[in-house]
Amino acid sequence: MRFDNVLAEINGFGRFQLRTFLLLIIPRLTLPFNFLLNNFITFIPSHHCDIRSQNNGGVFRNLSLEERLNVNIPFEQDGSLSSCQMFAEPQYQLLSNSSNLTYIPTMPCQNGWIYDTTIFRSTLATEWDLVCDKKKMNRATATIFFVGVMLGSGIFGFLSDRFGRKKTLLLSYMASFIFGIATALSYNFLMFATMRFCTGLGLSGISISSFVLCLEWVEIRHRTTVAVLMSLDWSVGCVILPGVAYLINDWRFLTAAVISPLFPAMLCWWWLPESARWLMSNGKTDDAHFYLSRCATVNGREDVMADLKPEVLSTVILVEDENRKYSYLDLVKTPKMRRRALLSGIVWFGVAFAYYGISLNISGFGVNIYLTQFIYGVIEIPAKGFVFFTVDKIGRRWNQAGMLILTGLLIFSILPVKRGDLRTAVGALGKMFSEGSFTIVFLYTTELYPTVMRQNGLGYCSFMARVGVAVSPLIMLLEDVWVNLPSFVFSLVALGSGLSASLLPETYNVRLPETIEDVEQTTYCVLILCSINEEIHSYYKLNSIYKCKSECGNLL
Repeated sequence: MRFDNVLAEINGFGRFQLRTFLLLIIPRLTLPFNFLLNNFITFIPSHHCDIRSQNNGGVFRNLSLEERLNVNIPFEQDGSLSSCQMFAEPQYQLLSNSSNLTYIPTMPCQNGWIYDTTIFRSTLATEWDLVCDKKKMNRATATIFFVGVMLGSGIFGFLSDRFGRKKTLLLSYMASFIFGIATALSYNFLMFATMRFCTGLGLSGISISSFVLCLEWVEIRHRTTVAVLMSLDWSVGCVILPGVAYLINDWRFLTAAVISPLFPAMLCWWWLPESARWLMSNGKTDDAHFYLSRCATVNGREDVMADLKPEVLSTVILVEDENRKYSYLDLVKTPKMRRRALLSGIVWFGVAFAYYGISLNISGFGVNIYLTQFIYGVIEIPAKGFVFFTVDKIGRRWNQAGMLILTGLLIFSILPVKRGDLRTAVGALGKMFSEGSFTIVFLYTTELYPTVMRQNGLGYCSFMARVGVAVSPLIMLLEDVWVNLPSFVFSLVALGSGLSASLLPETYNVRLPETIEDVEQTTYCVLILCSINEEIHSYYKLNSIYKCKSECGNLL
Protein backbone atom coordinates (compact mmCIF):
# COMPACT_ATOMS: atom_id res chain seq x y z
CA MET A 1 0.00 0.00 0.00
CA ARG A 2 1.09 3.56 -0.75
CA PHE A 3 0.10 6.78 0.94
CA ASP A 4 -1.93 7.87 -2.12
CA ASN A 5 -4.11 4.78 -1.70
CA VAL A 6 -4.85 5.59 1.92
CA LEU A 7 -5.55 9.22 1.02
CA ALA A 8 -7.97 8.17 -1.72
CA GLU A 9 -9.77 5.89 0.72
CA ILE A 10 -10.45 8.68 3.23
CA ASN A 11 -11.41 11.03 0.37
CA GLY A 12 -8.41 13.05 -0.77
CA PHE A 13 -10.62 15.88 -2.03
CA GLY A 14 -13.29 16.39 0.60
CA ARG A 15 -14.36 18.91 3.21
CA PHE A 16 -11.08 18.50 5.11
CA GLN A 17 -9.07 19.53 2.03
CA LEU A 18 -11.47 22.38 1.30
CA ARG A 19 -11.09 23.70 4.85
CA THR A 20 -7.29 23.54 4.59
CA PHE A 21 -7.44 25.38 1.25
CA LEU A 22 -9.64 28.16 2.69
CA LEU A 23 -7.42 28.57 5.75
CA LEU A 24 -4.43 29.21 3.47
CA ILE A 25 -6.13 31.73 1.16
CA ILE A 26 -5.93 34.62 3.64
CA PRO A 27 -2.15 34.48 4.21
CA ARG A 28 -1.45 33.79 0.53
CA LEU A 29 -3.25 37.00 -0.47
CA THR A 30 -0.47 38.93 1.28
CA LEU A 31 2.00 37.63 -1.32
CA PRO A 32 0.83 39.66 -4.36
CA PHE A 33 -0.01 42.55 -2.03
CA ASN A 34 3.60 42.78 -0.84
CA PHE A 35 5.39 41.62 -3.99
CA LEU A 36 3.71 44.39 -5.99
CA LEU A 37 3.57 46.97 -3.20
CA ASN A 38 6.59 48.79 -4.59
CA ASN A 39 4.56 49.89 -7.61
CA PHE A 40 2.67 52.19 -5.25
CA ILE A 41 4.84 53.11 -2.27
CA THR A 42 7.83 54.02 -4.49
CA PHE A 43 5.70 56.05 -6.90
CA ILE A 44 7.39 59.36 -7.77
CA PRO A 45 4.82 62.12 -8.32
CA SER A 46 5.55 65.23 -10.36
CA HIS A 47 7.69 67.66 -8.35
CA HIS A 48 9.76 70.81 -8.56
CA CYS A 49 12.15 72.77 -6.37
CA ASP A 50 10.73 74.37 -3.24
CA ILE A 51 11.05 78.16 -3.61
CA ARG A 52 8.86 79.14 -0.68
CA SER A 53 11.81 80.27 1.43
CA GLN A 54 12.97 82.70 -1.25
CA ASN A 55 11.69 86.26 -0.92
CA ASN A 56 14.33 88.37 -2.74
CA GLY A 57 13.72 91.52 -0.75
CA GLY A 58 9.96 91.18 -0.72
CA VAL A 59 9.62 91.31 -4.50
CA PHE A 60 7.99 87.86 -4.64
CA ARG A 61 5.06 89.10 -2.58
CA ASN A 62 3.84 91.02 -5.60
CA LEU A 63 4.02 87.97 -7.89
CA SER A 64 1.53 85.18 -8.33
CA LEU A 65 2.59 81.58 -7.71
CA GLU A 66 2.80 80.92 -11.46
CA GLU A 67 5.02 83.98 -11.97
CA ARG A 68 7.31 83.00 -9.10
CA LEU A 69 7.73 79.54 -10.63
CA ASN A 70 8.50 81.05 -14.05
CA VAL A 71 11.32 83.25 -12.77
CA ASN A 72 12.88 80.55 -10.53
CA ILE A 73 12.48 77.19 -12.28
CA PRO A 74 13.36 76.33 -15.90
CA PHE A 75 11.02 74.39 -18.19
CA GLU A 76 11.68 71.02 -19.78
CA GLN A 77 11.27 70.41 -23.50
CA ASP A 78 7.78 69.02 -22.97
CA GLY A 79 6.71 72.26 -21.26
CA SER A 80 6.71 70.93 -17.68
CA LEU A 81 8.71 72.47 -14.83
CA SER A 82 12.15 71.00 -14.22
CA SER A 83 12.10 68.43 -11.42
CA CYS A 84 15.68 68.83 -10.22
CA GLN A 85 16.97 72.25 -11.32
CA MET A 86 16.34 75.89 -10.45
CA PHE A 87 17.84 79.14 -11.68
CA ALA A 88 20.89 80.38 -9.82
CA GLU A 89 19.23 83.82 -9.72
CA PRO A 90 15.60 84.84 -10.33
CA GLN A 91 15.05 85.63 -14.01
CA TYR A 92 12.55 88.48 -14.04
CA GLN A 93 12.97 89.07 -17.75
CA LEU A 94 11.09 85.83 -18.35
CA LEU A 95 7.90 87.52 -17.12
CA SER A 96 7.81 89.58 -20.32
CA ASN A 97 9.65 87.22 -22.67
CA SER A 98 9.29 83.60 -21.66
CA SER A 99 10.53 82.45 -25.06
CA ASN A 100 14.06 83.71 -24.45
CA LEU A 101 16.15 80.57 -24.89
CA THR A 102 19.59 82.07 -24.21
CA TYR A 103 21.71 80.13 -21.71
CA ILE A 104 20.75 80.77 -18.11
CA PRO A 105 22.83 79.17 -15.32
CA THR A 106 20.98 76.64 -13.16
CA MET A 107 21.75 74.67 -10.00
CA PRO A 108 20.25 71.71 -8.11
CA CYS A 109 17.34 72.32 -5.77
CA GLN A 110 18.56 73.96 -2.55
CA ASN A 111 15.56 73.76 -0.23
CA GLY A 112 13.86 70.49 -1.04
CA TRP A 113 10.90 69.84 -3.32
CA ILE A 114 7.19 70.45 -3.66
CA TYR A 115 5.25 67.30 -4.66
CA ASP A 116 1.94 66.78 -6.43
CA THR A 117 -0.24 64.91 -3.92
CA THR A 118 -3.30 64.39 -6.13
CA ILE A 119 -2.48 60.68 -6.71
CA PHE A 120 -0.66 59.76 -3.48
CA ARG A 121 -0.66 61.76 -0.29
CA SER A 122 2.65 60.21 0.77
CA THR A 123 5.22 57.86 -0.80
CA LEU A 124 8.83 56.94 -0.04
CA ALA A 125 9.95 59.59 -2.51
CA THR A 126 8.00 62.36 -0.78
CA GLU A 127 8.86 61.12 2.73
CA TRP A 128 12.64 61.11 2.33
CA ASP A 129 13.11 63.13 -0.90
CA LEU A 130 14.24 60.07 -2.89
CA VAL A 131 14.27 61.97 -6.18
CA CYS A 132 16.88 63.38 -8.56
CA ASP A 133 20.29 62.26 -7.22
CA LYS A 134 18.62 59.88 -4.72
CA LYS A 135 16.27 58.32 -7.26
CA LYS A 136 18.36 55.14 -7.40
CA MET A 137 17.74 54.57 -3.69
CA ASN A 138 14.01 54.60 -4.37
CA ARG A 139 14.39 52.01 -7.12
CA ALA A 140 16.69 49.86 -4.97
CA THR A 141 13.88 49.08 -2.52
CA ALA A 142 12.44 46.41 -4.84
CA THR A 143 15.83 44.71 -5.18
CA ILE A 144 16.33 44.79 -1.41
CA PHE A 145 12.93 43.15 -0.87
CA PHE A 146 13.52 40.39 -3.42
CA VAL A 147 16.98 39.62 -2.07
CA GLY A 148 15.21 38.91 1.22
CA VAL A 149 12.72 36.68 -0.59
CA MET A 150 15.59 34.91 -2.33
CA LEU A 151 17.45 34.12 0.91
CA GLY A 152 14.22 33.21 2.70
CA SER A 153 13.41 30.62 0.05
CA GLY A 154 16.50 28.64 0.98
CA ILE A 155 16.12 29.11 4.73
CA PHE A 156 12.43 28.24 4.99
CA GLY A 157 12.71 25.40 2.50
CA PHE A 158 15.28 23.79 4.79
CA LEU A 159 13.26 24.50 7.95
CA SER A 160 10.08 23.07 6.46
CA ASP A 161 11.68 19.76 5.55
CA ARG A 162 13.45 19.57 8.91
CA PHE A 163 10.70 20.67 11.33
CA GLY A 164 7.50 20.32 9.32
CA ARG A 165 5.23 22.48 7.17
CA LYS A 166 2.93 23.73 9.93
CA LYS A 167 5.59 25.00 12.35
CA THR A 168 7.45 26.71 9.52
CA LEU A 169 4.25 28.44 8.41
CA LEU A 170 3.70 29.90 11.88
CA LEU A 171 7.25 31.21 11.97
CA SER A 172 6.70 32.77 8.52
CA TYR A 173 3.43 34.37 9.64
CA MET A 174 4.99 35.89 12.75
CA ALA A 175 8.16 37.13 11.06
CA SER A 176 6.30 38.67 8.11
CA PHE A 177 3.73 40.39 10.33
CA ILE A 178 6.22 41.81 12.84
CA PHE A 179 8.66 43.07 10.22
CA GLY A 180 5.82 44.34 8.02
CA ILE A 181 4.43 46.51 10.81
CA ALA A 182 7.98 47.65 11.65
CA THR A 183 8.39 48.68 8.00
CA ALA A 184 5.34 50.94 8.26
CA LEU A 185 6.79 52.52 11.43
CA SER A 186 10.26 53.15 9.95
CA TYR A 187 11.71 56.56 10.86
CA ASN A 188 14.47 56.61 8.21
CA PHE A 189 15.35 54.93 4.94
CA LEU A 190 17.93 52.56 6.45
CA MET A 191 15.40 51.17 8.88
CA PHE A 192 12.83 50.86 6.09
CA ALA A 193 15.25 48.94 3.84
CA THR A 194 16.23 46.58 6.67
CA MET A 195 12.66 45.85 7.72
CA ARG A 196 11.54 45.43 4.10
CA PHE A 197 14.34 42.91 3.55
CA CYS A 198 13.24 40.92 6.60
CA THR A 199 9.59 41.06 5.48
CA GLY A 200 10.56 39.52 2.13
CA LEU A 201 12.51 36.82 3.95
CA GLY A 202 9.44 35.86 6.00
CA LEU A 203 6.97 35.98 3.11
CA SER A 204 9.00 33.46 1.11
CA GLY A 205 8.18 30.85 3.76
CA ILE A 206 4.46 31.45 3.25
CA SER A 207 4.86 31.16 -0.52
CA ILE A 208 6.45 27.73 -0.61
CA SER A 209 5.22 26.05 2.61
CA SER A 210 1.52 26.82 2.12
CA PHE A 211 1.48 25.45 -1.42
CA VAL A 212 3.23 22.21 -0.49
CA LEU A 213 1.12 21.65 2.64
CA CYS A 214 -2.13 21.97 0.71
CA LEU A 215 -1.00 19.81 -2.22
CA GLU A 216 0.31 17.00 0.00
CA TRP A 217 -3.20 16.48 1.36
CA VAL A 218 -4.79 16.11 -2.09
CA GLU A 219 -5.10 12.87 -4.03
CA ILE A 220 -3.60 12.43 -7.50
CA ARG A 221 -6.71 13.13 -9.58
CA HIS A 222 -7.33 16.56 -8.05
CA ARG A 223 -3.79 17.91 -7.74
CA THR A 224 -4.15 20.00 -10.90
CA THR A 225 -7.45 21.53 -9.77
CA VAL A 226 -6.04 22.53 -6.37
CA ALA A 227 -2.78 23.86 -7.84
CA VAL A 228 -4.60 26.12 -10.32
CA LEU A 229 -7.07 27.31 -7.68
CA MET A 230 -4.24 28.16 -5.31
CA SER A 231 -2.48 30.14 -8.03
CA LEU A 232 -5.64 32.20 -8.56
CA ASP A 233 -5.02 34.00 -5.25
CA TRP A 234 -2.11 35.79 -6.93
CA SER A 235 -4.29 37.13 -9.75
CA VAL A 236 -7.10 38.01 -7.34
CA GLY A 237 -4.58 39.86 -5.17
CA CYS A 238 -3.31 41.75 -8.23
CA VAL A 239 -6.89 42.85 -8.97
CA ILE A 240 -7.68 43.85 -5.35
CA LEU A 241 -4.41 45.69 -4.65
CA PRO A 242 -5.05 48.79 -6.83
CA GLY A 243 -8.42 49.28 -5.11
CA VAL A 244 -6.76 49.10 -1.68
CA ALA A 245 -4.02 51.49 -2.80
CA TYR A 246 -6.61 53.91 -4.19
CA LEU A 247 -8.46 54.02 -0.88
CA ILE A 248 -5.27 54.17 1.23
CA ASN A 249 -2.92 56.62 -0.49
CA ASP A 250 -0.43 57.00 2.37
CA TRP A 251 2.53 54.59 2.11
CA ARG A 252 2.70 53.86 5.86
CA PHE A 253 -0.97 52.93 6.21
CA LEU A 254 -0.86 51.01 2.92
CA THR A 255 2.17 48.98 4.06
CA ALA A 256 0.40 48.10 7.30
CA ALA A 257 -2.83 47.26 5.46
CA VAL A 258 -1.28 44.75 3.05
CA ILE A 259 0.39 42.81 5.87
CA SER A 260 -2.63 42.89 8.22
CA PRO A 261 -4.31 39.70 6.82
CA LEU A 262 -1.57 37.73 8.58
CA PHE A 263 -3.11 38.56 11.98
CA PRO A 264 -6.29 36.49 11.39
CA ALA A 265 -4.09 33.94 9.61
CA MET A 266 -2.12 33.41 12.83
CA LEU A 267 -5.38 32.89 14.72
CA CYS A 268 -6.53 30.32 12.13
CA TRP A 269 -3.17 28.52 12.20
CA TRP A 270 -4.35 26.28 15.03
CA TRP A 271 -6.85 24.60 12.69
CA LEU A 272 -4.25 23.83 10.03
CA PRO A 273 -3.12 20.19 9.84
CA GLU A 274 0.47 19.07 9.55
CA SER A 275 1.31 17.16 6.40
CA ALA A 276 0.64 13.47 7.15
CA ARG A 277 2.81 12.60 4.16
CA TRP A 278 5.77 14.47 5.71
CA LEU A 279 5.10 12.93 9.14
CA MET A 280 5.13 9.39 7.75
CA SER A 281 8.25 10.01 5.68
CA ASN A 282 9.98 11.12 8.87
CA GLY A 283 8.88 8.16 11.00
CA LYS A 284 6.17 10.01 12.96
CA THR A 285 3.40 7.49 12.30
CA ASP A 286 1.44 8.25 15.49
CA ASP A 287 1.09 11.91 14.56
CA ALA A 288 0.29 10.97 10.97
CA HIS A 289 -2.43 8.60 12.19
CA PHE A 290 -3.93 11.41 14.27
CA TYR A 291 -4.25 13.79 11.29
CA LEU A 292 -5.44 11.04 8.93
CA SER A 293 -8.14 10.12 11.46
CA ARG A 294 -9.19 13.75 11.68
CA CYS A 295 -9.34 13.93 7.88
CA ALA A 296 -11.44 10.76 7.73
CA THR A 297 -13.83 12.12 10.37
CA VAL A 298 -14.34 15.46 8.62
CA ASN A 299 -14.82 13.71 5.28
CA GLY A 300 -17.28 11.18 6.74
CA ARG A 301 -14.97 8.14 6.39
CA GLU A 302 -14.42 7.24 10.06
CA ASP A 303 -14.77 3.52 9.42
CA VAL A 304 -11.71 3.44 7.16
CA MET A 305 -9.30 4.34 9.97
CA ALA A 306 -10.83 1.91 12.48
CA ASP A 307 -8.67 -1.02 11.31
CA LEU A 308 -5.69 1.08 10.24
CA LYS A 309 -3.60 1.29 13.41
CA PRO A 310 -0.33 3.28 13.60
CA GLU A 311 1.73 0.08 13.43
CA VAL A 312 -0.10 -0.92 10.25
CA LEU A 313 0.21 2.58 8.87
CA SER A 314 3.98 2.41 9.22
CA THR A 315 4.04 -0.21 6.45
CA VAL A 316 2.09 1.92 3.99
CA ILE A 317 5.17 3.68 2.65
CA LEU A 318 8.86 3.20 3.14
CA VAL A 319 9.58 5.07 6.34
CA GLU A 320 12.97 6.73 6.39
CA ASP A 321 15.25 6.60 9.40
CA GLU A 322 13.78 9.33 11.58
CA ASN A 323 17.32 10.23 12.72
CA ARG A 324 18.41 11.00 9.18
CA LYS A 325 18.45 14.71 8.38
CA TYR A 326 18.21 15.99 4.82
CA SER A 327 19.88 19.07 3.41
CA TYR A 328 20.34 20.83 0.09
CA LEU A 329 23.37 18.62 -0.55
CA ASP A 330 20.98 15.71 -1.07
CA LEU A 331 19.78 17.47 -4.23
CA VAL A 332 23.10 16.67 -5.94
CA LYS A 333 24.30 13.46 -4.28
CA THR A 334 22.49 11.06 -6.63
CA PRO A 335 22.38 11.25 -10.46
CA LYS A 336 18.65 11.61 -11.09
CA MET A 337 18.11 14.07 -8.25
CA ARG A 338 21.07 16.04 -9.55
CA ARG A 339 19.57 16.14 -13.05
CA ARG A 340 16.17 17.25 -11.74
CA ALA A 341 17.75 19.96 -9.60
CA LEU A 342 19.78 21.34 -12.50
CA LEU A 343 16.93 21.39 -15.02
CA SER A 344 14.25 22.62 -12.61
CA GLY A 345 16.56 25.41 -11.42
CA ILE A 346 17.04 26.58 -15.02
CA VAL A 347 13.27 26.45 -15.60
CA TRP A 348 12.48 28.51 -12.50
CA PHE A 349 15.13 31.07 -13.37
CA GLY A 350 13.72 31.40 -16.89
CA VAL A 351 10.09 31.62 -15.73
CA ALA A 352 10.76 34.46 -13.26
CA PHE A 353 13.27 36.19 -15.54
CA ALA A 354 10.82 36.29 -18.47
CA TYR A 355 7.78 37.23 -16.34
CA TYR A 356 9.39 40.25 -14.71
CA GLY A 357 11.31 41.09 -17.87
CA ILE A 358 8.05 41.44 -19.79
CA SER A 359 6.49 43.48 -17.01
CA LEU A 360 9.39 45.93 -17.10
CA ASN A 361 9.70 46.06 -20.88
CA ILE A 362 6.08 46.62 -21.91
CA SER A 363 4.99 50.21 -22.41
CA GLY A 364 1.99 51.26 -20.30
CA PHE A 365 -1.63 51.20 -21.41
CA GLY A 366 -1.80 54.99 -21.30
CA VAL A 367 -4.03 55.02 -18.22
CA ASN A 368 -3.45 55.77 -14.55
CA ILE A 369 -1.39 53.53 -12.29
CA TYR A 370 -4.42 51.98 -10.56
CA LEU A 371 -6.16 50.92 -13.78
CA THR A 372 -2.89 49.69 -15.28
CA GLN A 373 -2.28 47.39 -12.32
CA PHE A 374 -5.88 46.19 -12.48
CA ILE A 375 -5.52 45.28 -16.18
CA TYR A 376 -2.28 43.43 -15.51
CA GLY A 377 -4.06 41.37 -12.85
CA VAL A 378 -7.12 40.59 -14.99
CA ILE A 379 -5.05 39.52 -17.99
CA GLU A 380 -3.51 36.68 -15.94
CA ILE A 381 -6.84 34.97 -15.27
CA PRO A 382 -7.30 33.56 -18.83
CA ALA A 383 -3.85 31.98 -18.47
CA LYS A 384 -5.03 30.11 -15.37
CA GLY A 385 -8.08 28.81 -17.24
CA PHE A 386 -5.97 27.68 -20.18
CA VAL A 387 -3.61 25.78 -17.86
CA PHE A 388 -6.52 24.17 -16.01
CA PHE A 389 -7.96 22.66 -19.19
CA THR A 390 -4.68 21.62 -20.83
CA VAL A 391 -2.30 20.49 -18.09
CA ASP A 392 -4.11 17.15 -17.64
CA LYS A 393 -4.48 16.58 -21.37
CA ILE A 394 -0.96 17.18 -22.68
CA GLY A 395 0.87 16.75 -19.37
CA ARG A 396 3.01 18.96 -17.16
CA ARG A 397 6.24 18.71 -19.14
CA TRP A 398 5.00 19.80 -22.55
CA ASN A 399 2.67 22.38 -21.05
CA GLN A 400 5.56 23.95 -19.15
CA ALA A 401 7.88 23.80 -22.14
CA GLY A 402 5.20 25.09 -24.52
CA MET A 403 4.30 28.09 -22.33
CA LEU A 404 7.93 29.15 -22.05
CA ILE A 405 8.65 28.67 -25.74
CA LEU A 406 5.55 30.67 -26.71
CA THR A 407 6.63 33.40 -24.30
CA GLY A 408 10.07 33.51 -25.89
CA LEU A 409 8.67 33.60 -29.44
CA LEU A 410 6.24 36.41 -28.58
CA ILE A 411 9.01 38.50 -27.02
CA PHE A 412 11.17 37.87 -30.09
CA SER A 413 8.32 38.89 -32.41
CA ILE A 414 8.24 42.33 -30.73
CA LEU A 415 11.75 43.20 -31.99
CA PRO A 416 10.78 44.42 -35.51
CA VAL A 417 7.49 46.01 -34.38
CA LYS A 418 7.54 49.82 -34.18
CA ARG A 419 3.91 50.65 -33.39
CA GLY A 420 3.49 51.20 -29.67
CA ASP A 421 -0.05 49.81 -29.41
CA LEU A 422 0.90 46.65 -31.31
CA ARG A 423 3.99 46.14 -29.12
CA THR A 424 1.81 46.50 -26.04
CA ALA A 425 -0.75 43.99 -27.32
CA VAL A 426 1.86 41.37 -28.24
CA GLY A 427 3.75 41.97 -25.00
CA ALA A 428 0.57 41.56 -22.95
CA LEU A 429 -0.09 38.25 -24.70
CA GLY A 430 3.45 37.18 -23.83
CA LYS A 431 2.82 38.14 -20.22
CA MET A 432 -0.28 35.95 -20.21
CA PHE A 433 1.69 32.89 -21.35
CA SER A 434 4.48 33.77 -18.92
CA GLU A 435 1.95 33.76 -16.08
CA GLY A 436 0.71 30.39 -17.35
CA SER A 437 4.23 28.99 -17.03
CA PHE A 438 4.39 30.35 -13.47
CA THR A 439 1.14 28.54 -12.64
CA ILE A 440 2.41 25.20 -13.93
CA VAL A 441 5.89 25.37 -12.43
CA PHE A 442 4.66 25.22 -8.81
CA LEU A 443 2.59 22.10 -9.46
CA TYR A 444 5.27 20.49 -11.62
CA THR A 445 8.09 21.06 -9.12
CA THR A 446 6.02 19.79 -6.20
CA GLU A 447 5.50 16.53 -8.08
CA LEU A 448 9.13 16.21 -9.16
CA TYR A 449 10.73 16.13 -5.71
CA PRO A 450 10.21 13.40 -3.08
CA THR A 451 8.43 14.17 0.18
CA VAL A 452 11.61 14.11 2.27
CA MET A 453 13.17 16.73 -0.05
CA ARG A 454 10.10 18.54 -1.40
CA GLN A 455 10.53 21.75 0.58
CA ASN A 456 14.28 21.79 0.03
CA GLY A 457 13.70 21.33 -3.69
CA LEU A 458 11.03 24.02 -3.84
CA GLY A 459 13.19 26.33 -1.70
CA TYR A 460 16.14 25.88 -4.06
CA CYS A 461 13.94 26.49 -7.11
CA SER A 462 12.37 29.56 -5.52
CA PHE A 463 15.88 30.83 -4.80
CA MET A 464 16.76 30.45 -8.50
CA ALA A 465 13.57 32.32 -9.42
CA ARG A 466 14.49 35.25 -7.17
CA VAL A 467 17.92 35.37 -8.80
CA GLY A 468 16.06 35.78 -12.09
CA VAL A 469 13.93 38.55 -10.57
CA ALA A 470 17.03 40.37 -9.27
CA VAL A 471 18.89 40.09 -12.60
CA SER A 472 15.93 41.08 -14.77
CA PRO A 473 16.03 44.85 -14.07
CA LEU A 474 19.78 44.94 -14.78
CA ILE A 475 19.20 43.58 -18.29
CA MET A 476 17.29 46.77 -19.10
CA LEU A 477 20.61 48.64 -18.93
CA LEU A 478 21.56 46.91 -22.19
CA GLU A 479 19.27 49.35 -24.00
CA ASP A 480 22.26 51.68 -24.16
CA VAL A 481 24.03 49.12 -26.37
CA TRP A 482 21.03 48.29 -28.59
CA VAL A 483 17.46 49.28 -27.90
CA ASN A 484 16.14 45.76 -28.62
CA LEU A 485 18.93 43.86 -26.83
CA PRO A 486 16.97 43.39 -23.54
CA SER A 487 14.03 41.83 -25.42
CA PHE A 488 16.45 39.60 -27.32
CA VAL A 489 18.02 38.36 -24.07
CA PHE A 490 14.62 37.76 -22.45
CA SER A 491 13.55 35.79 -25.51
CA LEU A 492 16.66 33.59 -25.52
CA VAL A 493 16.38 32.79 -21.81
CA ALA A 494 12.68 31.89 -22.14
CA LEU A 495 13.40 29.61 -25.10
CA GLY A 496 16.35 27.99 -23.31
CA SER A 497 14.36 27.30 -20.14
CA GLY A 498 11.52 25.90 -22.27
CA LEU A 499 13.92 23.40 -23.84
CA SER A 500 15.21 22.51 -20.35
CA ALA A 501 11.64 21.81 -19.21
CA SER A 502 11.20 19.36 -22.08
CA LEU A 503 14.06 17.26 -20.65
CA LEU A 504 12.36 16.75 -17.28
CA PRO A 505 10.26 13.61 -16.61
CA GLU A 506 6.47 13.72 -16.94
CA THR A 507 4.58 13.66 -13.62
CA TYR A 508 0.96 13.62 -14.78
CA ASN A 509 -1.03 10.86 -13.05
CA VAL A 510 2.15 9.65 -11.34
CA ARG A 511 2.32 8.83 -7.65
CA LEU A 512 4.25 11.46 -5.67
CA PRO A 513 7.71 10.10 -4.78
CA GLU A 514 8.21 9.72 -1.04
CA THR A 515 11.96 9.10 -0.81
CA ILE A 516 15.09 9.75 -2.84
CA GLU A 517 15.13 6.04 -3.65
CA ASP A 518 11.74 6.45 -5.37
CA VAL A 519 13.30 9.01 -7.69
CA GLU A 520 16.41 6.97 -8.37
CA GLN A 521 14.57 3.77 -9.33
CA THR A 522 15.02 2.99 -13.01
CA THR A 523 11.36 2.29 -13.77
CA TYR A 524 8.58 4.75 -13.04
CA CYS A 525 5.11 3.57 -12.14
CA VAL A 526 2.29 5.20 -14.04
CA LEU A 527 -0.83 5.02 -11.91
CA ILE A 528 -4.15 4.23 -13.48
CA LEU A 529 -7.44 4.31 -11.61
CA CYS A 530 -8.92 0.82 -12.04
CA SER A 531 -12.48 -0.26 -11.58
CA ILE A 532 -12.77 -2.96 -8.94
CA ASN A 533 -15.40 -5.31 -7.66
CA GLU A 534 -16.79 -5.60 -4.16
CA GLU A 535 -14.66 -8.64 -3.32
CA ILE A 536 -11.39 -6.76 -3.86
CA HIS A 537 -12.79 -3.76 -2.03
CA SER A 538 -13.52 -5.82 1.08
CA TYR A 539 -10.08 -7.44 0.92
CA TYR A 540 -7.99 -4.28 0.60
CA LYS A 541 -10.37 -1.93 2.41
CA LEU A 542 -9.92 0.53 -0.44
CA ASN A 543 -12.31 2.21 -2.85
CA SER A 544 -9.77 2.09 -5.67
CA ILE A 545 -6.65 0.23 -6.68
CA TYR A 546 -3.73 1.78 -8.47
CA LYS A 547 -1.72 -0.51 -10.71
CA CYS A 548 1.45 0.02 -12.66
CA LYS A 549 1.76 -0.23 -16.41
CA SER A 550 5.44 -1.01 -15.98
CA GLU A 551 7.73 -3.52 -14.31
CA CYS A 552 6.99 -2.11 -10.87
CA GLY A 553 4.09 -4.49 -10.59
CA ASN A 554 1.13 -4.14 -8.29
CA LEU A 555 1.72 -1.39 -5.73
CA LEU A 556 -0.54 -3.16 -3.27
